[in-house]
Amino acid sequence: MLQVCRNSDRMFHSKPNKEPERFYLLPGMGGREARRKHLRFLKWAALAALGMSAILAAVMYLLNRFVF
Repeated sequence: MLQVCRNSDRMFHSKPNKEPERFYLLPGMGGREARRKHLRFLKWAALAALGMSAILAAVMYLLNRFVF
């Protein structure tokens, strides 16, 4: 019983050595180019969301108008 409690306590605590999980940005990976990349991704995501919502709105409108 005591062994089970020790293992479950360890499960809820953080790892003692987090160094292998760290990452560092290399030169050229941050700054202006990264902001441009994120902004481009954000624009495409917003465009996709607007397109999908327009398609769903059209389907709901057509279903409400002709089916019911």
